[in-house]
Amino acid sequence: MTVEQHIEELRAELRGITDPVELRQVEAELQMALSKAAELEATIDPWPD
Repeated sequence: MTVEQHIEELRAELRGITDPVELRQVEAELQMALSKAAELEATIDPWPD
């Protein structure tokens, strides 16, 4: 599974959560996945030689 797929799954999961504790857990996991995606994006060279 790609990071992007994981992010989309977490976003979908968030839409159905009613438990506040679970909501905070999934939000935290989503933030970590978004950070990882940003990290990966920063390492991609848009103009490879």
